[in-house]
Amino acid sequence: MTGVRVAAVGDVHLDAGVVGRYRPALDELGDRADVLLLAGDLTRHGTAEEAYCVAAEFGGLAVPVIAVLGNHDYHCDAEKEVTGILLDAGIDVLEQTGTVLDVRGVRLGVAGAKGFGGGFAGKCVTEFGEPETKAFVRHTQAIATGLAAALGALDCDVKVALTHYSPVADTLAGEPPEIFPFLGSYLLAEAVDATGTDLAVHGHAHAGTERGRTPGGVRVRNVAHPVIRQAYALYELAPTR
Repeated sequence: MTGVRVAAVGDVHLDAGVVGRYRPALDELGDRADVLLLAGDLTRHGTAEEAYCVAAEFGGLAVPVIAVLGNHDYHCDAEKEVTGILLDAGIDVLEQTGTVLDVRGVRLGVAGAKGFGGGFAGKCVTEFGEPETKAFVRHTQAIATGLAAALGALDCDVKVALTHYSPVADTLAGEPPEIFPFLGSYLLAEAVDATGTDLAVHGHAHAGTERGRTPGGVRVRNVAHPVIRQAYALYELAPTR
């Protein structure tokens, strides 16, 4: 079996003023990658008009495109409409769900979820106190549980977790420590480590760093556009099953 070439980018924040910026590089993607992952914050404010911009930029490529939404894509409470527009453009949108692609005989499994905040081991929010705090933590718990279920259900040779929020603090280095709890949660890393995942990809942390690892040793990559500073980053994964 040959390796799988995974291209990924997040936090492109598209609107009418940005359409076309990435397309020249994306039109050459078929020669370099087997799939493109979009790690959320695809729009600026989560409007339908901006979703059509995303559809124009990332639709009709030579490789399958798989996305999760980010916090910006939820801002106008139109996430269902945004999702529908992307689906109509052939972009698969995951939320606590997964998909398997056949890449030259290799089964590539991708499970995705937006994720949420909460912080990391020893410095995290707990389910205690006011109802609002409990609701915050329970939302993260529910998403992490759903991500773990989606990852565990994949029957594949190579497994990738796609989120917007980070599963580890490593890739947040460069961000103010005070906002780490709003950038990710260790519960996402627990989902990754429990399911034999080979790579975790996320965005959200514009001032973070690209490379990290979960406590279980899984590679984590922050592909927020301000971090990778290119149309996409490229990773090659060898089958492990």
